[in-house]
Amino acid sequence: MEIDARFKVTEQLDGKMLINGELRGSGCGHWLDSRCPATQELIGRVPNASAEEMTEAITAAKDASKAWGKTTPKQRVALIEEIAERLEGRAGEFAKIEALDTGNTVGPMTNDVHKAVERMRFYCGLAYELKGMTVPSTPENIHLTLREPYGVVGRIIPYNHPIGFAASRIAPALIAGNTIVVKPSEQAPLSASLLAEICAEVAPPGVINIVTGDRTTGEVLVRDPRVKRIAFIGSVASGMAIQKAAAESAVKHVSLELGGKNPFIVCEDANLDEAIIAATNGMNFGWQGQSCGSTSRLIIHRSQYDELSRKVVERVKQVKVGHPLDTSIKMGPVVSEAQYQKVLSYIQIAKDEGAELLLGGNEMEIDGCPGGYFVEPTVFGNVASKMRIAQEEVFGPIMSLMPYDDLDEAVEIANSTTFGLTAAVWTNNYFTAMKLSRSIEAGYVWINGVGNHYRGLPYGGYKNSGIGREEGLDEMLSYTEVKSLNFAMGQAERAKNS
Repeated sequence: MEIDARFKVTEQLDGKMLINGELRGSGCGHWLDSRCPATQELIGRVPNASAEEMTEAITAAKDASKAWGKTTPKQRVALIEEIAERLEGRAGEFAKIEALDTGNTVGPMTNDVHKAVERMRFYCGLAYELKGMTVPSTPENIHLTLREPYGVVGRIIPYNHPIGFAASRIAPALIAGNTIVVKPSEQAPLSASLLAEICAEVAPPGVINIVTGDRTTGEVLVRDPRVKRIAFIGSVASGMAIQKAAAESAVKHVSLELGGKNPFIVCEDANLDEAIIAATNGMNFGWQGQSCGSTSRLIIHRSQYDELSRKVVERVKQVKVGHPLDTSIKMGPVVSEAQYQKVLSYIQIAKDEGAELLLGGNEMEIDGCPGGYFVEPTVFGNVASKMRIAQEEVFGPIMSLMPYDDLDEAVEIANSTTFGLTAAVWTNNYFTAMKLSRSIEAGYVWINGVGNHYRGLPYGGYKNSGIGREEGLDEMLSYTEVKSLNFAMGQAERAKNS
């Protein structure tokens, strides 16, 4: 892909998918066009795989699984390290295509590539932690457990961190001894085709398969009974549909990392200036709020509400919006027309329900970006828990400011949704921090911090935010099944059990 100095795409990417070690276009003649959400330019296309092509990929993964399952940890690590090194060497290329395909700004997308490499290497370091146990159940026997791979596993990738999730999530599945079929998001599939190029060069045929396509393509992956393990990141509705579809074909291990409506509680004793910086950073304007962990509900003590709301508005006003390849800007467009209309509809809903519009609330026109899906960074004040912008995940650049009178009410507000992914608490009091972190229904709680994912610390949600944990040893172990072995050591013991 060629890009000129004015961020215009002068050559489109003709993407390929990877099936059984072969890079290929669309065998059925169906393609998915990708357009930059900032300009509506056609930037590339990928195959829209047929059911037969996805089935072929699953068959290839199944055929390769026995041999791959017998490889040593050293061999598995060598493959992941080679992919990571090649990905790192092309970080700039990946970041640019990600920015054009998603609308996310190029700086954060560059960080996504490097974080993916870091996570891959993290799992390489865990390769020898796939351990069983000896269990001292009886003195006459030896009791052992083994960890064995499922065989074929499937990963379905969202549009907000395409290469970050696709590359890093290959690692734990493969190191655990599985082969994998990756299905990228149809809304941002281009970086996956670049990853397919790397994997085709270094991976044995069938071990890694990357199949682009729409929801129908993904449903074939979910329903195939040979795929015993499915991992998905995305919306609650899609996660529930995947659970149902998977259960209709076989008993499967399904893990889901779904949406969030994440609270950020500012306590009375907090450093308010630090809290404001953290809360606005945690909103993830670099992703237009299109991040599951965005702290979209800022819960503020009533005595400090006026001061904090004013300072939040001042800081959000500084968020510069523009073309995602412009390194001087903070926020780009939302990913698609459908998402654009959804965000605008929630702004209108919030107004209708009585939320106080403090900043933004309109679509934007950006010079040089005709037809771009730009929405102003938006802040609503005096938001009540019953309002839809406080209950439903918008996945857009909208912050809700919510006053509280005491900590019990703050916890009640925090827990008032069906989500429970992340939360943040800002306080200088240890006891307050412990009370709130124990009371909040969320899988990941930051105390005087926000947004960072620390290596080895499991990430995942309570309630409708998902099931299962990723990003630590838990994720790699989740790609294995436990087998128990019992050895009867004495003749009397064998006779008794015969």
